[in-house]
Amino acid sequence: MSEISTIAATVSTLAAPGMKPKELIAAVRERHPEATKKQVVRAAFYALTEGGETDPEAARRLHDFALTERAAPTEATPAPRKPRKRKPAAA
Repeated sequence: MSEISTIAATVSTLAAPGMKPKELIAAVRERHPEATKKQVVRAAFYALTEGGETDPEAARRLHDFALTERAAPTEATPAPRKPRKRKPAAA
């Protein structure tokens, strides 16, 4: 089993109704301490698309988690750069 599918299986197992995204990430990291937030989010999408999940409620929870966390900035994302000021062109 590849790393993403292993994490996806864990995400599918641990996702519960009313669970906050941070709680799910923490629970997954207890079993996979090397997993990054990005890997957990990708595993959630993988579990939806390739995992063969048949429970619609579990699929909805995974979908909500993956979309919420995908839109959130990650800890590895650098701060946006400020635009550089241009000097006026010399005549």
